Amino acid sequence: MNKKIKQPLEGINVLDLTRVLAGPTSTQVLGDLGANIIKIERPITGDDSRNLGPPYLDNSSKNPMESSYFLSVNRNKKSLAIDLTTKEGQDLAKKLVKKCDILVENFRAGNLKQYGLDYSNIKKINPGIIYCSITGFGQNGPYAKRGGYDYLVQAMGGIMSITGEKNGNPTKIGVGVSDIITGLYSSIAILSALHFKKETGQGQQLDISLMDSQVSWLSYVAQNYLVSGKTPKRIGNDHPSIVPYQTVKAKDGLMVLAIANDRQFSSFCEFAKINHIFKDSKFKTNSSRVRNRKLLNKVINETIIKKTINQWVEGLTKVNVPCGPINNIKQVFEDRQVKFRNMIFSMKHPKAKNKKIKLVGSPMNFSKSKVKYRKPPPLLGEDTDKVLKTFLNLSNKELNNLKRKKII
Repeated sequence: MNKKIKQPLEGINVLDLTRVLAGPTSTQVLGDLGANIIKIERPITGDDSRNLGPPYLDNSSKNPMESSYFLSVNRNKKSLAIDLTTKEGQDLAKKLVKKCDILVENFRAGNLKQYGLDYSNIKKINPGIIYCSITGFGQNGPYAKRGGYDYLVQAMGGIMSITGEKNGNPTKIGVGVSDIITGLYSSIAILSALHFKKETGQGQQLDISLMDSQVSWLSYVAQNYLVSGKTPKRIGNDHPSIVPYQTVKAKDGLMVLAIANDRQFSSFCEFAKINHIFKDSKFKTNSSRVRNRKLLNKVINETIIKKTINQWVEGLTKVNVPCGPINNIKQVFEDRQVKFRNMIFSMKHPKAKNKKIKLVGSPMNFSKSKVKYRKPPPLLGEDTDKVLKTFLNLSNKELNNLKRKKII
């Protein structure tokens, strides 16, 4: 096969019925990979996240709509303002579905049935559709009808119980990680379903929940519990199974030591001039260091405080011992590695002061099929007319009639 495409998902059409964070994260990934994302938003108000601010890109507006929250997960998408609560709006969505390969939605389980846009109805229109449903708790089970939010799922899904200082309160992670990881799992599932369809011709529904994703993301901490039967506790910035893998205080502030094996610990001790520690049977292996964590931490703290962060980072990096500063967000984007890897880029945007906005780049790098930033996060409904004309062949008369009825 010699079909010439420039991006992995070029030619794939996605109907995006998602809002806020988990769903839009997934569809932005697909858009970055070249898929044509057709995002349906409510007229007038749009995606809920448009109003999750400040900060806004258009702070001077009486009714700002371009929140930084919305901007973070909606590039490479076309925005259509369609009222799905109306029969005409539902008909438009169904016509769009006929020409799409994928539909992604994050309505509460069962809520799209009232609009005739649930999977059982959509597969009659397009049997090969890949229909990804993202919810708080899944399509079935005792919590299926509950609304799910990142903060709630961080709490219920266990991650807060193991995050925070040992004697402090359970703490949520600083970004909506339950939403984000669910969006990424959704993208993986969609890509897998695309391959399955290619091989079998069959579409299917994907059932992805925040709760399942969060429980899965507990990873080795969950496995520690399943093996030992002991409920994991908060240990601050320490690691439950690796020592020293923690924050430490240098002469000019906090930094991180991430020593993951015995060889690295030996190199650390040699550089720090505490070789006798590595030779001590209480600290020679990781298992012994975990058992004697308190004793070792006393020695390490007394050692690290003698030099600055830069002195430790420069010296330890030369002997392949992982360590680094604890950067704030400003420092992250000033970091030379982050700059070199193009993790910040600019796009034109009509609401920006200088007509350009800065966005966080994609971490996906391909040697041939490049990620492309084709379109900035859209204004509400800016693509409605164009898509309905080109995709559904609607006339100006039909569009004006829909506008008169406030369907679009």
